[in-house]
Amino acid sequence: MRRTPARRRRLFAAALLVASVLAPVATAPATAVPSTPTAPHVGFDHGGEDCPPDGFGPELTARLDKAIEDVRKQAGIPGLVVGLWMPGKGRYVRATGVADKVTGEPMTTDGFVRIGSETKTFTVTALLKLVDDGKIGLDDPISKYIAGVPNGQNITLRHLAEMRSGLFPYTDDADFQHDLLSDPSRFFTPHEVLAYGYKHKNTFDPGAQFQYSNSNLVLLGLVVEKVSGHRLVDVLEKRVFRPAKLDHTLLPDGPEFPEPHPRGYTNQTLTGQVTDSTDWNPSWAWAAGAMISDLEDLRRWAKIVATGELLSPETQAQRLKFLPTGFPGTGYGLGIMNSGGWIGHNGSIPGYETVTVYLPSQKATLVLMLNTDITTQGVEPSSPVARAITQIVTPNNIYDRPVPPREAGPSR
Repeated sequence: MRRTPARRRRLFAAALLVASVLAPVATAPATAVPSTPTAPHVGFDHGGEDCPPDGFGPELTARLDKAIEDVRKQAGIPGLVVGLWMPGKGRYVRATGVADKVTGEPMTTDGFVRIGSETKTFTVTALLKLVDDGKIGLDDPISKYIAGVPNGQNITLRHLAEMRSGLFPYTDDADFQHDLLSDPSRFFTPHEVLAYGYKHKNTFDPGAQFQYSNSNLVLLGLVVEKVSGHRLVDVLEKRVFRPAKLDHTLLPDGPEFPEPHPRGYTNQTLTGQVTDSTDWNPSWAWAAGAMISDLEDLRRWAKIVATGELLSPETQAQRLKFLPTGFPGTGYGLGIMNSGGWIGHNGSIPGYETVTVYLPSQKATLVLMLNTDITTQGVEPSSPVARAITQIVTPNNIYDRPVPPREAGPSR
């Protein structure tokens, strides 16, 4: 089997936020950003329940401006969008940096981005709608719906949604990484990507521990299709996007990307060199990470998914049973996480990172959109941004925590 450099073995890990050690970022940016004005750009009036645009006041706003811009430059983030809404206190919507490193076009708040693993919150919502319909049970074995899954008779739908199945993550397979990076335009079917993971023995018994794996969510996407009798994209449109009034959220069939959107930059390449990955085909991530959205839709979705507006109270309670992940301060439920009290998910796909989280105690929403996934000293670029913001506005609820030293192996 071909070996791949460690810098690529983290492949498109769909970035579980807790997998990045929050070491201090280097003062030199990872990638050069053209010399262009970086003053924050105020976009449209993204509303929010009782969130006055000037509610934070000039002093707090200036602190946020400085903290965000400092982290953006230190982490080498070309362009960054931040949306923060806190009812009764204020809202903060800014874009800084560039959307295109070649032309110097500024980042704006009205663009679409690839949202990576935030896709998981949508796929699991579709699955849980079927639970509410009485068509499936969370403790049904995956073998009831999909044949050929290693140890499938003992792996339940709940295990898959909790990331506790023990199935080997197909994105960790060296042959998959080579095949994708050799031709990023290639189209993969769900069964093709799963086959890369099936070559390996399961890593533990079902339910024994937490291991983040895209294999789990691809299987759940197939379950949604099998039980509903419709394509996942159609189920999401009818049962999730429309009821949630998400008009700018989609699961693409291939590399299509609505305008406007920033260019995306990654170093997950065969050579490790930085490249423009904007138009790479995300089909390999499908139900686990291929979706696209924008700032306003993600703002709406943060509250909907955290409070269970589309589900029965009983099913939402099952979703929010957060189990230990092995990382302090962070638990994982059914396709959703809790980090320092912030509930939601983050995402990473070559060229883009996002964070969409909701803090129930203050009814606060935080959304981040970045046009890079390049790490600095092992830190996913969205993590220090989220941490800097929450340290200022919710010091008792800081998103992300330092994690213990990791053993050698692929990073997430």
